[in-house]
Amino acid sequence: MKIAIYARVSTSDKEQNPETQLMPLRDFAQSQGWTIFREYVDQAPANDLTHRTAWRELLDDAAKKRFRMVLVFKLDRAFRSVKHMHDTLAAWEAVGVSFQSVRERFDTSTALGRLLLNLLASLAEFELEMIRERVKAGMDRARRQGKKIGRPKVTDRRGFLTRSKTVLERLSDGTLSRSQAAKELGIGYATLKRLLDSGYPNAEEEIDE
Repeated sequence: MKIAIYARVSTSDKEQNPETQLMPLRDFAQSQGWTIFREYVDQAPANDLTHRTAWRELLDDAAKKRFRMVLVFKLDRAFRSVKHMHDTLAAWEAVGVSFQSVRERFDTSTALGRLLLNLLASLAEFELEMIRERVKAGMDRARRQGKKIGRPKVTDRRGFLTRSKTVLERLSDGTLSRSQAAKELGIGYATLKRLLDSGYPNAEEEIDE
């Protein structure tokens, strides 16, 4: 059987090496007697589908039925959420492409795997409903507190970036803690940490989300 191998490492961790995933994937494919059509490798966060170019190429080749299975080391190497996983697997199932994860032993070519796929559909729907409820509750609370709802204006985003430059300087010289910086910028501590850990030049993209 002709298969595709997919591996992904996050650019936020320079110590990661895709070979850590590729080597066991090659060994597993060889043990099953499968032929590797191609190895698709990305260096990007799971949510950054724009820079996951190899992933997009894999999707195109799957649609063209150039292989019969996609093999990954772990589920989170391929998918960013339960819904993303379910939607992708459903599209592959429609063109006769199955999926298998070595670590979790998830295999959609089996009856159990297809059952799990149906369960994932239910989980995806539940996940979306929970998100809607949390967003609605958060907006209602913000309105009661007199806060404005909606995206910040462009001028506000630029003002944020201007203030952030000063904050970063104070963080680097040790005169300001992360919790204090988050409070000054009017964002959550977790959001600030994510921006700093991801390199911060992409801060404007984060604000636009």
